[in-house]
Amino acid sequence: MALRNVIGIDHAVVVVRDLDNAAENWKRLGFTVSPRGTHSAKMGSGNYTIMLDPDYIELLGVLVETEHNAPTRAMLAKRGEGIERVAFTAVDSAAGAEEIRARGYEPVGPTDFERPVTMPDGQLSAARFRTFQWPIAEAPGGLRIFACQHKTRDTVWIPELMQHANGAKRLRRVLVVSTEPASDAAHLARMIDREVRPEPDGAVAVPSGSDRADFMFLSKDQLGRRYPEVPLAGLPERGGAGLVLATSDLAAAAKAVGSSGVRSAGAVCVAPARANGTLLIFVGA
Repeated sequence: MALRNVIGIDHAVVVVRDLDNAAENWKRLGFTVSPRGTHSAKMGSGNYTIMLDPDYIELLGVLVETEHNAPTRAMLAKRGEGIERVAFTAVDSAAGAEEIRARGYEPVGPTDFERPVTMPDGQLSAARFRTFQWPIAEAPGGLRIFACQHKTRDTVWIPELMQHANGAKRLRRVLVVSTEPASDAAHLARMIDREVRPEPDGAVAVPSGSDRADFMFLSKDQLGRRYPEVPLAGLPERGGAGLVLATSDLAAAAKAVGSSGVRSAGAVCVAPARANGTLLIFVGA
C-alpha cells in the first residue's frame, strides 16, 4: 500500500560549490531565481530556489561546516556538483515518519526549520518547513531521499518567481545513473511503496506518486544513447544525473539557454558541465 502522508516529488536538490555563482549561472539559462536564503546555524547552508508548479529546484551550498551538512560536503568531495537528493511532499511529516518506521526504515526527524524570505513587496517573511529523512545509508542509486512538509506555501510558491524565460513549467523526470538500474530502482520502489516500470532500452522508471515527476534509473551508456549529441562529462557512474523539465515553448528554451544548449532526441538539452553537474532536458509541456 502506498504511503498516505508522502506524495510525489516536491523538489530536487542540486549541491553547488559556490552558491552565488551557481545562481548567476542558472539565471543565464533562463531561470528566474529566488533571493538567497540562509538556513539555521545547525544546518550551515544557504539556498536559491527555482520555483515551478507543483515542484521546484533548489540550489544548495554549504556556508559553514557543520555535522548536519557532512554528507553534502562528502558528496562534493567525492563526485563534485550535482543532484544530491530529492524531496517528496509530506502531507504530515510526523505521520509520514511513522509510516516509514512501520516499514522498517528508522526516520531521521521530523525536524522543524525555517529561512527568511524577502517578499516581492520588500517585506521580510519566513518559509517554514517540517522534514524527515529516510536513513542516510538508504540511498538508491546513490540518491538520498527525504520528505518536506510546507507550513507556509505562500512564501515559497511566489507567482513572480514562477515565470521563466525558458518556459520551464514543472519537473517531468529525475534521471539517476546506475551500474545496476533495475536493482537501484527496486530499492527506491520498496522505500516509497511504488511499482517499477521497465523501459524497452533497459532503463527502469519509478513513479513518485500523484501526478508528480517520475524517477528514471539508467546506465550512463543508456543515457548517452538517449541523448547522443549531449556531452555527459562530469556525471558520476552512480548518482543523480539530470532533470527533465516541461517547457511551454521549446523555441523559447533554446533561445534562453543559447550556446549552452544542444538539440537531441527532440529536446533542448544543457550538458552537465554547463549546469553545475546537472543534465537539463527541456521537453514540450
